Formats: sequence, structure tokens, C-alpha cells
Amino acid sequence: MNTVAQLPFTQTHVLDVAPALRLLQSRGKVHRVRTPEGVPAWLVTGHAEVQQLLDDDRLSRSDPGGRDGGTALLNKLLGPLADDHPRLRSLLEPQFTPERLEPLRAVVEKLTEQHLDELATRTPPVDLRPTLAMSLPILVLCEWLGVPAEDKGRFSVWTQDAAGVQDPERSQRGLAELFGYCRQLVAAKRQDPGDDVISRLIATAGIGDTEVVALTALLLFGGYETTVARIGTGVLLLLTNPDQWAAVRADPALVPATVDELLRRSMPNPHNGGMPRFAVTGFEIDGAAIRAGDLVLLNIIAANHDETAFPDPDRLDITRPTAGSLAFGYGRHSCVGAPLARMVLRVALSRLITRFPDLRLAVGVDELKLRHETLVGGLVELPVTWGPR
Repeated sequence: MNTVAQLPFTQTHVLDVAPALRLLQSRGKVHRVRTPEGVPAWLVTGHAEVQQLLDDDRLSRSDPGGRDGGTALLNKLLGPLADDHPRLRSLLEPQFTPERLEPLRAVVEKLTEQHLDELATRTPPVDLRPTLAMSLPILVLCEWLGVPAEDKGRFSVWTQDAAGVQDPERSQRGLAELFGYCRQLVAAKRQDPGDDVISRLIATAGIGDTEVVALTALLLFGGYETTVARIGTGVLLLLTNPDQWAAVRADPALVPATVDELLRRSMPNPHNGGMPRFAVTGFEIDGAAIRAGDLVLLNIIAANHDETAFPDPDRLDITRPTAGSLAFGYGRHSCVGAPLARMVLRVALSRLITRFPDLRLAVGVDELKLRHETLVGGLVELPVTWGPR
């Protein structure tokens, strides 16, 4: 734990944990590192330790010293709710109940079929990323939130810009544009409400427009970019494990378990530091003495590839028990949007396998690349083909 490792670790394969991260994990559970910006930090890689700290009041998203440490974008998205986690959950959880989401399922199924109908008219090879992974989630969000579908091209660009890591000014502009759009949208919904999430948030007692704008921006950003990345890497994992593709094709009842295993297994991205937290008080974990104010990075990727929690963790096994997966966090800090993300992934995957049972990669997997310009990673492209070989 005395050697300081430099982040990020080089990602050598689009689907595998970075070798340096894997090596570090084999040496212990908590490590000294420096962020790409040169900030000293603790990197937590053990499953049990990451799970514990995800739901630990000794850590906070906000740094009392005012440093960034990778939390700035999230704090800007949350605005007044950044330090009020209980209120954030109380406002969002009612929007993700089964009663709220079930009517949306028919919409997701219809939109998925429309995308696959269009895909079927194309001459392969076709890049699945823009034709399905990028387009489907944004239309689902438009329907669910009450965003005009004709605006999808506008805010998708802003969310991508905001998530950028290579051009801070562009990221700031994207965030400003996103918030400006959300303010206009909230104002319009207040004048003409509908049956959608934004209208229901506006009607919630005790919430002001500033908070509704922050929640709208958070849902647009978080619900879009991450789902795009997971559709792409999830499909790629199945295509590179044809026995698993054949198994779920033969038994559609395996789709829910398949999605959960894909979420556990498909998380590697080039920005492999972890979820940033700051120590509110000093404590010890796995022999590491964390001091108040220290930056602590909770590495979900490493935790979900910890062999003590998931034997043979690099193997895709759609029958594997995944109850311990931290893909959506844990405890009080688990992702409230997980039910919606799972629903979209389940519908998209089940219909894709049914409609294109002989789908396969159109290029070698070694030719594929990860997106380095954005926080959430994902594939640059996913060329696929189908039909006679």
C-alpha cells in the first residue's frame, strides 16, 4: 500500500479489466494512487470493502476542502440536492415504482421493434451503436420524462459534451446548455402539465423549480449515457460468448439473469478510477488509515471482478448468482434508476436476439475501441452483420 499508482490504468481490451488494476487488486484491497490530475487518493478494489463504503456515512460526495476529485460534474447536476441524499431519493423513488414503470414497458417494446424493423432494412454490416444503442434510450427518456421527441438530438449532444473529460470548456458549455434547456422545459410543464415525470415532480409539495431542473438534468444525463454504453458492451459480450447467446436464445426466461450478469461483467472503461468520495472522519479499512478529507475512490469495476465474490469473475455466465453485483451501487446509495435501466436492457436484448438470432460481429473484437473522451466509456462503434455466412 506504500507504492503510489498513477491513474488511469491502460485499458488493453474493450471487455477486460485493465491489467494494472487487476494486478493491484491481487495485492490487496486498498491502495495509494494519484488521479490523472495528480490528486492523492485511496483506491478501494475489494468487493466487501467497496460494498461497505458505498453505504457508509463516513464518506461524502462533497469535499469540505473544495477540491474536485471527479465529483464536480455530479455535484453540478444535483445542484441544491448534492448534499441532501435522503431528499434526493424521496423525490425520485416514487417515479421508479413498478406501477409507474409498467405502462412504459409497452412504449419500450414498440420503440425497440421500430428500431429493429429499420435495422432489418439495412444492408449489413451496420454499426449497432447509432442504430439501436444511442437512439432507443433517448426516445424512452423523452416519453417517460415528457420531453418533446423532436428535441432528442439537442440534449443528447449536450449530455455527451457534459460527460467529456478532454475539454473542460466544452463540458461546461454542454452542462450550461443542458440546464438552460431544462429550465425552459420545466417552465413549459408548469404552464401545461402532462402525465410524465417532470409534471409529477412539479406537482410534488415543497419542491421548487430549481430542484426540478436539477433532477431533470440528472435524469437526462444519467439515464442516457450509461444505458447507451451498457447496451453496446452487453451485446458485444454475448456475441463474443456464442454459447451464452445460444443459451438465452433457447430460453427467453434467462433474459433477466443475463442482463444482470452483463451489467456485472461489462463495466470496464478507460476511466477506471472509481466513484469519488471524501472522508468525513478518519477510519481504518483493510489496514489503511484513512484521514478526514482524504479522497477515496470506490472501484465498482474491480469489485464486480473480485474472485472472492464472483468465482472466475472474467467468465460470462448468465446462470451465475449476481445478487452481490454493485453495478447499481449498494444500500441507501444504490441507483434509483436501476429498474428503468434493467427494463430497457431486457426488452432490447430479448427482441434483438429474437429478431436477429444469427447476429455476429462484422470485425474482430481486437479492432473495437472504447470511448476515451467521456466519463462513462462505452464503445466507439459496434459493427454487426447477420444472414448467411
